[in-house]
Amino acid sequence: MWVLERPAYLLILLLVPYLVYLRHHRRSRGGRIAFPFTFPQGAGFRSPVTVRVVLLRLSHLLFWAGFVLLIVAAAGPTRTVRERVFLTRGIDIMIVFDVSPTMGARDVQPVNRMEAARGVVRRFVEQREYDHIGLVGFSREAALRVPPTLNHNQVIESLDNLYLMQFGDGTAIGMALALASLHLQGTDAQEKIIILLTDGVNNAGEISPEAAAEVAGGMGIRIHTIGIGTEGEAEIEFVNPEDGRTYRGTLREGYDPEALRRIADLTGGRFFHAGGGGTLEAVFNAISTAETTERRVRVQVHRRPQHQIFLIIALVLLVVDALVRRLLVGVAP
Repeated sequence: MWVLERPAYLLILLLVPYLVYLRHHRRSRGGRIAFPFTFPQGAGFRSPVTVRVVLLRLSHLLFWAGFVLLIVAAAGPTRTVRERVFLTRGIDIMIVFDVSPTMGARDVQPVNRMEAARGVVRRFVEQREYDHIGLVGFSREAALRVPPTLNHNQVIESLDNLYLMQFGDGTAIGMALALASLHLQGTDAQEKIIILLTDGVNNAGEISPEAAAEVAGGMGIRIHTIGIGTEGEAEIEFVNPEDGRTYRGTLREGYDPEALRRIADLTGGRFFHAGGGGTLEAVFNAISTAETTERRVRVQVHRRPQHQIFLIIALVLLVVDALVRRLLVGVAP
């Protein structure tokens, strides 16, 4: 936001029209000669419009523009920036996102499981303003995309860059949970949670989900597990990034609810079933409501004077005016 430290100086602007009159229009200056006659048919005498006249009028415009900017600079234009300082740390959250091929199943609107989950997670991140949020993507391998951070734009950008089979064609739930726990271990937040979103069973990686959950629970990390997808058969379509070919078929297997419930119970978290996009939205709303902490924020106001910009522009205009008048037009100021 812009403010003026000395707004009273703007009252000088009221004198500008009178000063323009005194400099350019007052007859006593001798700058204008009146002819008391007209030509036949009522035509009057007019001086021709030449390059010299145009440059002279341009110099007048530059002079008064610079004069006005000098007055604005004297008024003390200042840009104020409000910065919130968090006195208490929020919750540290790691989102563990499944990008295995089965997330291409089309039983969750508007497109498939992955796109529905991506949209819901994006809105969740945008709402958790005070919390450090990180992202882990996984399929056969698990990869840290973003460590816990308050830069939520970075999290959303990385989320948008996830694609099916980005890390292979398996489902390494245990490895993904271990990786997320590792990056929460070093933070100083009092509350730490992992949100696991998957539609499959663990079939890859050297670490079992139960073992990873026990380690996370020992660190004081709660894991909320979300199983996405409807029961029964579902149409599936995905593009293999290795060869660019599109695969279509029918998916007959889903996640193991008992396995996900055990992971949550080992850490004091909760298991949720999300059979559709609306249900998934409700699940994240429930997690957001349950996972809250006291927040104390102090607002600091920083004032950054901007008069130098106006002053420099004004001086440039006045110098150009002087150059035009003296060198090109040959008229003294």
